[in-house]
Amino acid sequence: MNRVVGILAISVLSSSVSAQESQTTPKAAQVRIIHGPEIELAKAHVTIINWTTNNPGGSPVHYGIVHYGTDPHRLIETAKSPIRLNPGHSSTVFRVRLDKLEPRTTYYYTVDSMESTGKGDGVKNSVNHFSTP
Repeated sequence: MNRVVGILAISVLSSSVSAQESQTTPKAAQVRIIHGPEIELAKAHVTIINWTTNNPGGSPVHYGIVHYGTDPHRLIETAKSPIRLNPGHSSTVFRVRLDKLEPRTTYYYTVDSMESTGKGDGVKNSVNHFSTP
């Protein structure tokens, strides 16, 4: 009898875990930035940029992407950071770290997000800028 109860308990627990892993939240019809982008940290060689989108769903793993450079018309550098979407939230906060920057330099950037498949979310934003100290 104890063995049957144990098997049933394991079966119920594994079904519950499988259901949690397979849950996805629908992707926003049009992904847009609802806060930011803004500079969270700016040091001589490192800057962190964050922003929030209205997208809680789609593929569970997303990437925040920053395209940047010292010429606003040639954003040839790219930094990205993975994030796991939380289906319980109505938005997603992205934080991307830019390394190996030059001190006392103005950088221009745009932000985007993409699914783990490489498909972009279509986030539109203008070119922004920051300067390292």
